[in-house]
Amino acid sequence: MKLFTPLVMSSGGAAEIAAIRRDIHANPELCFQENRTADVVAGKLTEWGIPVHRGMGTTGVVGIIEGKTNKSGKAIGLRADMDALPMQEFNQFAHASKNAGKMHACGHDGHTAMLLGAAQHLAKTRDFDGTAYVIFQPAEEGGGGAREMIKDGLFTKFPVEAVFGMHNWPGGKVGTFAVSPGPVMASSSEFKITVKGKGSHAALPYESIDPIPAAAAMVTAFQTIISRNKKPIDPGVISITMIHAGSATNVIPDSCELQGTVRTFTMEVLDMIERRMREVANNTAAAYGATCEFEFERNYPPTINSQPEADFCRAVMEEMVGAESVLPQEPTMGAEDFSYMLQAKPGAYVFIANGEGDHRAMGHGAGPCMLHNPSYDFNDEVIPLGVSYWVRLTEKWLAA
Repeated sequence: MKLFTPLVMSSGGAAEIAAIRRDIHANPELCFQENRTADVVAGKLTEWGIPVHRGMGTTGVVGIIEGKTNKSGKAIGLRADMDALPMQEFNQFAHASKNAGKMHACGHDGHTAMLLGAAQHLAKTRDFDGTAYVIFQPAEEGGGGAREMIKDGLFTKFPVEAVFGMHNWPGGKVGTFAVSPGPVMASSSEFKITVKGKGSHAALPYESIDPIPAAAAMVTAFQTIISRNKKPIDPGVISITMIHAGSATNVIPDSCELQGTVRTFTMEVLDMIERRMREVANNTAAAYGATCEFEFERNYPPTINSQPEADFCRAVMEEMVGAESVLPQEPTMGAEDFSYMLQAKPGAYVFIANGEGDHRAMGHGAGPCMLHNPSYDFNDEVIPLGVSYWVRLTEKWLAA
């Protein structure tokens, strides 16, 4: 692997941004409650001479960095998420969460820190033509903060030609990136199905309309949607994750509830799955003499990188770390609300390796600690590389 020398950060600058990251980690805030975090972000941007717009999407912060010139009138958007997860942290280090039941277990503290480091450098050098908007977004973890910022006029007040995001990924060697065009993260939808029958004594099942066999038949039948109703090359997942029924061993219940999630990489597959699930649920319930209520909620759409922007990101990365250290971005069935920004503007969402786990105290076992794990911690060694990527991407995009 080509050794990477940070392009924009001194050891003192890296330490300053790492300290900000650890402060944010120690004070996590949930969706739309990122008031302290937004104060920290806005305070630093202001300290560095960057005009700030606050309150977009409830707690969002946008910094406006003008280049030395603006002959082209071009603008780029760089986005980081700020919110934490409703989890209890297991780590015991000095910067562990001070807020019970809240934790930065997905690295949003690191994402915020890397973009702050880039903003600091860009404001100091302004070695580009145009405008860079640094977007600090609330509520990625289920709140749809990107959607809410767009509703509040994000791209009207701050028009950009393209918008870019980046997420850390545990398990890869520090110094590597991943980027690809097309779908890189899935849509996320939730469903709740209530099968309604007629309860009775368990010793007299013929007096009941038992909802449990009907629900069990649905569980099996839903998987035929995946195996028989779509092309095998079109990914899709239906996972039933909750089944609730009954309260006593000798009572057939009146109803049975199924809940779960659906993930797809295209809206066409999602449309088909929702339609077929509804048909299967209603007809299966009817076949067992029961009825059902079917609820389907679409959350985040798929995250789809546009080809030119993904290729541009790859070129920037390869210049920094070498082609051998820029990997294909294996699509994941996880979901990300940056997808809303990519529906509104061209752009790309990339991964930066978070290391193999040797940066943190063990507690979950050896090796890398994956996202949404109570033993997770962002790797501060990644900060200079992430900052440099944001800076180089901005300078080259606004010079193109």
